Amino acid sequence: MWNLPPADTVLHLLSWVALAAQAMTAALAAGRRSMDWAGVCMLGCITALGGGTIRDVLLGHYPLLWVRYPSFLALTAVAAFLTIPIARTVHRLSAAFLVLDAIGLVVFTMAGCDVAWQMDASLPIVIVAGMITGCAGGVLRDILCNDVPLLFRSELYASVSVVTGLFYATAFGLKLSNDIWTVLTFLLGLSFRLLAVRFKWEMPKFVFSGDER
Repeated sequence: MWNLPPADTVLHLLSWVALAAQAMTAALAAGRRSMDWAGVCMLGCITALGGGTIRDVLLGHYPLLWVRYPSFLALTAVAAFLTIPIARTVHRLSAAFLVLDAIGLVVFTMAGCDVAWQMDASLPIVIVAGMITGCAGGVLRDILCNDVPLLFRSELYASVSVVTGLFYATAFGLKLSNDIWTVLTFLLGLSFRLLAVRFKWEMPKFVFSGDER
């Protein structure tokens, strides 16, 4: 009925976790903006599926992921909705949600690279596709919540996606074991993102007030 996606690889299994995690983080953001329940579910779906949707449109990869697998749409909506009654408890677990957000970034980056590679895209396009998949959903969430996107104002984020994508794409060229390399890439990307949060690693900022003469 739901046309479930295959679940025989590590990446597909991680994708389910990442989708739920991103939907839940979006639900908390919606709660901080006092959105109604429909808004919570919609923001959860947009955040979890938005990056992959933009990637597919740009690459001409159809049908869209959530159209082909409606179970993904159901998962994200349910995960966002279930966050409502447990929001107070979940909000206290800020460290846990930093981990969940990092999982989403890394897993979606790998998934985006995978789609682009299967379409015989060049390496730069593979990396960009991974970055769009990993980062664009969070950008949409922040814009809809009237916030400056996390991508542009906090610790290394897009950089983590690029490094993850480069490392993951190495397996394509060397024809290494997919599942083993997926686990290694996941651990690398997750560690990099969490270390960036812990030690506040940031890209150099451009500061220009316009007052200098």
